[in-house]
Amino acid sequence: MTDSPSPRKLARPAYEGSSGEELAYLVEAPETPSHGTGLTWLGGFKSEMTGTKATALADWARAANRHLLRFDYYAHGASSGDFRKATIGRWLDDALAAIDQLAQGPQVLIGSSMGGWMALLAALARPERVKGLVLIAPAPDFTQELMWKTFSDEVRETLTREGVYREPSDYDDEPYEITMKLIEEGRNHLILDKPIPLTCPVRILQGMKDPDVPWQHAMRLVDALDSTDVTINLSKSGDHRLSTPQDIARLTQTLDTLLEEVEG
Repeated sequence: MTDSPSPRKLARPAYEGSSGEELAYLVEAPETPSHGTGLTWLGGFKSEMTGTKATALADWARAANRHLLRFDYYAHGASSGDFRKATIGRWLDDALAAIDQLAQGPQVLIGSSMGGWMALLAALARPERVKGLVLIAPAPDFTQELMWKTFSDEVRETLTREGVYREPSDYDDEPYEITMKLIEEGRNHLILDKPIPLTCPVRILQGMKDPDVPWQHAMRLVDALDSTDVTINLSKSGDHRLSTPQDIARLTQTLDTLLEEVEG
């Protein structure tokens, strides 16, 4: 894999008292005329655009002569922001701004974990632009279904009383700061409680040994989607990251096949 270049910055509106914010992003732009469909990578909760899957996708896009956009949400990676002020709505605004201003052509959105929720919400907001979705361990409604509903009474009381809970993480040395604001604002964006009016093709890659997003959660999404062109690839040994060489190969093969379909 090649080293990532220095990220560029997109000016974003002030947020929660700031004087203005910056969204960090990277673009793989083909040197020769490219295929018409571009790709946007939407990362997970507390992940960065230079992670294993995103970097592997950048290498693949370069070899495939595809335009690929990746970025860090507000308070993630190289972007500015205060994580305690972050919400699902702010991250969705970031995703839509990135797609509107930086992505090229019709889009296939690739969303990992929380990025799967972002991809679904972005496709609902831009149905004329989004031609397909590839979702990796997608976590729609996770703030409610996988956080609030699974928290103990003690954690809920801490959130209600103090407004923040420091949750230990298997992916970071520092605990994740989960705020009551994140939970409450996330309820404005829940989509699993009703049919999801998307008709584009959707491809889901899911590990059955995922401790964070159970494979049954992905099946709820399959049931909720209006689209009849939905497939799910279950890996019996797969974890949440799905970033082994075999997982990456399955992801790029899925993209190759989906792009043939949407461009055919």
